Amino acid sequence: MQLLYLVFGTNIQNHFQAHFSILTFLRQGQGDLRITVMTDAPDFYRHLGDAIAVQVVEAATLREWEGEFKFFWRVKIKALELAARQFPELPLLYLDTDTFLYGSLPALRQHLGTGQALMHEPEGLLSQLPSKTERRMWQQVQGQSFGGVAITAQHAMWNAGAVGVPAQRNQEAIALALGICDDLCRRQVTPRLIEQFALSVALAETYGLQPARPYIGHYWSTKEMWSELIGRFLLTSHLQNRTLAEDLAALDTLDFKAFPIKQHVRSTLGRLDDLTRRLLPPRNVEYVGD
Repeated sequence: MQLLYLVFGTNIQNHFQAHFSILTFLRQGQGDLRITVMTDAPDFYRHLGDAIAVQVVEAATLREWEGEFKFFWRVKIKALELAARQFPELPLLYLDTDTFLYGSLPALRQHLGTGQALMHEPEGLLSQLPSKTERRMWQQVQGQSFGGVAITAQHAMWNAGAVGVPAQRNQEAIALALGICDDLCRRQVTPRLIEQFALSVALAETYGLQPARPYIGHYWSTKEMWSELIGRFLLTSHLQNRTLAEDLAALDTLDFKAFPIKQHVRSTLGRLDDLTRRLLPPRNVEYVGD
């Protein structure tokens, strides 16, 4: 099985989240596990050594991957395409950085090996989703064909924090996702969820979809909490000069249920927090040399 991470830019949190996610897989043993990190910051992954393969992707390649419509998240599908071409015989699991393995790696490997595709979890039928973005998207796509697939009320939106593509028909499935994505862009469908919906439809049409959540934690809505835990773990590793083996052993002391992986915070709370910061800014601020 091949794991794929796509990590770009200078936001250090994205890189240490990826590092932590990789460690959670390595602690269950490497075996036939190949881990590929596609990045423009290879120096952040030196500690992992030969346990992973770092593939440097240049800015020009990223621009090419965005395609004629300059849609950034198309690069996720192109990265899947490249990984599948490099190792066509391996089931492929793409992961966002804000993920970790808590289920059984052998069971996950077997799931993909039997030809069952995975995405993190179903969010619901696009025709029934309540947000303004999703309602607009459904109005734009219902009854039309994208990539040769007629979109019906039964097509669902799945969370793309984890995308598992079995080796059987992998290039066909990814090519379909790319075709759907490009057609959605071409017809100027609301762009925010395009690559997510393209992957949802393509994998459902090619294989059928099952949730990856029994294996993968995805803390997209509680990143601040998890970033604190992960930052403390990696800083301790640095200060103690731990080896990779010692880091893997230290994971056994972590409580993976210490923080929720999902929570809904009312938007009113965020607005009140912003208002408080504006009305009560810091006072007596000093800098070195003042």
